[in-house]
Amino acid sequence: MSDKITKSPQIRFAGFTDAWEQRKLEDLIEQVIREVPKPDTPYLRLSVRSHAKGTFHQYVDDPSTVAMETLYVVRKKDLIVNITFAWEHAIAVAKESDDGLLVSHRFPTYRADGKSDIEFLEYLVSQEKFREKLKLISPGGAGRNRVLSKKDFIKLEVEVPRNIEEQTQIGNLFKQLDEAITLHQRKLELMKETKKSLLQKMFPKDGANVPEIRFAGFTDAWEQRKVGEFLTESKIKGSDGSIAKKLTVKLWRKGIVPKEEVYQGSSATQYYVRKSGQFMYGKLDFLNQAFGIVPPELDGYESTLDSPAFDFRDGINSRFFLEYISLKRFYKYQGNIANGSRKAKRIHAETFFEMPIPVPSYDEQQTIGLFFEQLDTTINLHQRELNSHKNLKKSLLQQMFI
Repeated sequence: MSDKITKSPQIRFAGFTDAWEQRKLEDLIEQVIREVPKPDTPYLRLSVRSHAKGTFHQYVDDPSTVAMETLYVVRKKDLIVNITFAWEHAIAVAKESDDGLLVSHRFPTYRADGKSDIEFLEYLVSQEKFREKLKLISPGGAGRNRVLSKKDFIKLEVEVPRNIEEQTQIGNLFKQLDEAITLHQRKLELMKETKKSLLQKMFPKDGANVPEIRFAGFTDAWEQRKVGEFLTESKIKGSDGSIAKKLTVKLWRKGIVPKEEVYQGSSATQYYVRKSGQFMYGKLDFLNQAFGIVPPELDGYESTLDSPAFDFRDGINSRFFLEYISLKRFYKYQGNIANGSRKAKRIHAETFFEMPIPVPSYDEQQTIGLFFEQLDTTINLHQRELNSHKNLKKSLLQQMFI
């Protein structure tokens, strides 16, 4: 055991004042070997992902294609190292769902039983600082064999609290944070799936003139119209490319954002002023759901005619319109018809205007538009909560470890 004393972290639980100490991993964990014969039938095998900071990949292995004759059993709370890709941070702690799965000899397994707290170690080894340690002891270079020596791994030095109780409290805190992050992630995914399902049911399917789900009070059939009946292209000349405050339409319905350019634009390129509330799409990325409405904070920003902007006419609700044209059955189908066999063809405004769109009464449009606006507000709230918890975890990892 090394007696080298290090400084304390910035944030600590009350009651702990001793300086942290530098210890070798062999003082904190020990290797366990649970060797079993290779199964005769397909079995679940475990691999530690690289660059994923503590995650696994489970896959079915066919015994007829595996040359090795013995494998090793994994148990919950095992610390497993992928010695082939350790330098890419392929190290993780097994969860309950991994218990009983098999690994090859390239995945040595360690236990902390009584020597340290495994949850604490899980977060310690997940940090970039630990990855740098792994890189330093992994032989070879890019494109060469970098298999980690188990002897070198177990001799690695890390900074830990003297008191195992402090390790336990730190590990429990981050475990609770991860549980909260997982909960918010599930809520977010559920809300996104709910919206996806409702979008499919609240707009008529091909050939139908009413949707599966409607708000009470609306019974009239929807009318088949053309996009051009509801939009007017805006062509207010602005600056040239060398001075324009540029915006861009992100793919996959991710909104309109300021364009960050490394190089100054050409003074020979004409830009056009875009106004808050206008609808925009990317001519070259129509098939990639490049749609959005200009937010108030980007009022007055500019784009070229490759990202045209449109004012809405009376008779169409902007949010209703955006949700419909963002449906895959609209942009993918109509875009492919317009594209023909030419993958890089631009979708010009004239082509866009001819595309069909089913519309109900304006009141029903408003009701649908407001509903999805409120649903997106809830989704964004869950996203902010998720980001907040992730940022808190990131900050605490920096301040509660050395």
